[in-house]
Amino acid sequence: MGASLRHLLEIDDLSASEVRRILDLSELSDPPEVLAGTGVVLLFEKPSARTRTSVEMATVQLGGHPVTLRNEEVGIDTRECAEDLARLFSGYGAAIGARVFEHHKVERLAASSSVPVINLLSDEAHPVQALADLLTIRQSLGRLDGVSVSYVGDANNVARSLGIGCSLLGMQFRVSSPPGFGFRPADLERIASGGGTVEVFEDALSAVSGADVIYTDAWYSMGQEAEQVERRAVFADWRVDEALLAAADPGAVFMHCLPAHRGDEATDGVLDGPQSRIWTQAHNRMHTARGLLLFLLDGED
Repeated sequence: MGASLRHLLEIDDLSASEVRRILDLSELSDPPEVLAGTGVVLLFEKPSARTRTSVEMATVQLGGHPVTLRNEEVGIDTRECAEDLARLFSGYGAAIGARVFEHHKVERLAASSSVPVINLLSDEAHPVQALADLLTIRQSLGRLDGVSVSYVGDANNVARSLGIGCSLLGMQFRVSSPPGFGFRPADLERIASGGGTVEVFEDALSAVSGADVIYTDAWYSMGQEAEQVERRAVFADWRVDEALLAAADPGAVFMHCLPAHRGDEATDGVLDGPQSRIWTQAHNRMHTARGLLLFLLDGED
C-alpha cells in the first residue's frame, strides 16, 4: 500500500495529473492483484445496479473479495454511527466504499477510517461516475484537452462532479438547466476553481451549439418519483432529441450516466443512436473503479 492514506470523496481530491494517472491505470490489460488475500467493504445506503456490480467486479479483478452490505444490515447513524462503522470495517478490508444519501456520512467515515474511503455517491458528489465519464470522453475523442462538454438538465451531484472534473483537466464545461434547477453559486465557484472555463446558458440549444460532448441525466432521481409529473413539464425544453444533438459538433458524442427514463430526458433515437456512448460509459465504471483502487492502494502499475 502507498505511504499516505488517500480518500476520494469528490473528484478534486485528486490533482489533474492524478486523474490522468487513474485513467491510464484503468486501461491496464493485466493489472496487479493488489487485493489478493483481502477485499473491499461496500456500504449501500442507496441501492444501485452499476455501482455495486462495477466495484464488486473491479475488486475481483484485483484479486480481492467484495463484501456488500445493504442499509438494513448496517444502518448508518441508526444502528451504528458512521465513525464506529469506519473503525470496524477498516479492520476487515483494504478499502471502504459507501453510497449514501447525505455527503457528511462519507466525510465522517473518511475521518475515522484507517483505509481509503471512496464516495460511491452522495447527495453532493459522484466522483467515480466522473472518472468513468472522463475515460469515455478520452476514448471517444482521443483527447481531453480543449474538449467542450455540455450538460443539459438537472444540475445534480453527477453534473457537479462532472463539471469539477472537466475544469480540473482544462476542459470547457457548459451547463443549461430550467430555472430553479441550476447550480448554486458555490457549486459554480467550486467547478471554476479547477482552472477550466465554465459557462451557464439559459437554453439548451445555446449550450450544446458546437459542443464535443452532450451529457444529460434523469429529470428525477431515486426518492423524487412523486415529482415526475411536475418535472416533465418543467424540463421538456431540455430533452435531448435528434434536433438538439444535431446542433452539436458533427463528431460529438452523447452521454448519460443511466438509468435512463426513455422519452423523458432523451429520446430512443439519441440513446440508441450512433453518437451514443452510454454503454461504453457504463462499462467504464468497472474499469475506472479498478484504476482508482490501484491508485489508492498501490500507486504504481
